[in-house]
Amino acid sequence: MRSYRYASHAAVLLMATAISGYSAADLTTSSAARTVALNARAANEGQFGDVALGRDSTIIKPVSLPTTALPNRKAIRYPVLDGDTLDGIARTFGLTLREVLWSNPGLRLPLKQGETLALPPVPGVVVVVKRNDSAASLANAFGVDPTTILGFNSVRGPVLTPGMVLVIPLDPETSPNLPTGAPADPLHPGQLVCPIQGAKIIQKFGPTNFSLEPAYAGYLHFHSGVDLLADYGTPILAAAGGRVTAAGYADYFGLRVEVTDSYGLVEIYAHMEDTAVNVGDEVQQGQRVGSVGSTGLSVGSHLHFQLQVGGVPADPLPLVGCA
Repeated sequence: MRSYRYASHAAVLLMATAISGYSAADLTTSSAARTVALNARAANEGQFGDVALGRDSTIIKPVSLPTTALPNRKAIRYPVLDGDTLDGIARTFGLTLREVLWSNPGLRLPLKQGETLALPPVPGVVVVVKRNDSAASLANAFGVDPTTILGFNSVRGPVLTPGMVLVIPLDPETSPNLPTGAPADPLHPGQLVCPIQGAKIIQKFGPTNFSLEPAYAGYLHFHSGVDLLADYGTPILAAAGGRVTAAGYADYFGLRVEVTDSYGLVEIYAHMEDTAVNVGDEVQQGQRVGSVGSTGLSVGSHLHFQLQVGGVPADPLPLVGCA
């Protein structure tokens, strides 16, 4: 009887061992199979450069979250304060004088307290859409792509409504275009080049003791431009591209040429010996407009170069290339 009980216990133990061994083998096999299956699915997933692959090789483009606030794209309306100057306003907003003037056509000087200036929030220009303006025509005028204008201003279609205020961002390395489609300032976009490269400045803008200069702005004698020393017949080049708006004799200036540049500034080349352009001509920066002389109220050959903003003389310096 006792031997039978021992035999029964032995049989039970053998069955338990067999079952245990089978389960362990099965669990091991199942676990390995699951691992292989998981690895097989993961083989088509992962990050490859800037592209993430999901299940079934679906391309998932990563989303970049901005870390800084997006710049304001609306035109700034700035009320002029007492004592403000165009130069000071330009520096405050990180703009150039020409960008401020470009955004405010018809601006008159001196500035009046309380008047409002339109300023671009980025380097560029503020424009008010006129009748017959289109994204394409504005793009051609400012030397940008039409999609830049539409995208920056969140305009969904190419049709513009008269009166719309747009901000046109500009690359400082490019210049606006002339109506001919040629770049206005191919040499130094956004800057005035010296009309006579390498010429010495013999008289600067501002009050002077030189008795030939007329009274202006409360001063007994005031020089309204800069004088560049040069010999008779030396070629005079356009400081910036634009349209010739005057040519001929004008008392104090003698024989002179006026160019209204692409920013609306008036450049005056005075005391010339001869002119090389006519009213209505479109000239590029660096193009010859005439020759040095000593006509009008002048002593000796030189070029009087003057810049006017809203009909008022302004200091044209710096001039790229003058000595």
